[in-house]
Amino acid sequence: MNTDLDDPRLTAVGLLAEAYTGLMNRLAAQFEEHRLSTVEFEVLMRLARSPGHRLRMTDLAGQTTLSTSGVTRVVDRMERDGLVRREACPSDRRSSYAVITEVGQERLAQVLPGHLELVQRWYAGLLPQDRFDQLLDSLRTIRDAVNPCATAGSAETVTQA
Repeated sequence: MNTDLDDPRLTAVGLLAEAYTGLMNRLAAQFEEHRLSTVEFEVLMRLARSPGHRLRMTDLAGQTTLSTSGVTRVVDRMERDGLVRREACPSDRRSSYAVITEVGQERLAQVLPGHLELVQRWYAGLLPQDRFDQLLDSLRTIRDAVNPCATAGSAETVTQA
């Protein structure tokens, strides 16, 4: 076996996975306090930050960790809870939009202060601003290469995370 187990590329992927898992575990408890799953929060954020507060279902799948059928199931559940609604796409009858509702916006407004506090404590605040800015640039470069559809449907890709 000629593989170098100390290869820094292996370390980089491992650290990214460990950091992501640890951060998401810290954030999940706060989402649960507001009766949201991690993916429901992600859907609300994507919709709230999108033009017209809506995304085509296929674009929403591309921007989340969900498949198209997974997005359908999550949106079905969120629609029952009044957090989102579907709208027909006028230009393509096969497509529909997920749209954040006023109830969804209110729920998001309740979650965000605590969420931002946790993000500051466990992520953004751990780095000086210049290193955090470099991290954002690096993550966008990697995201754009490995998941180019992650910004589909967004008017300004720079603000989409």
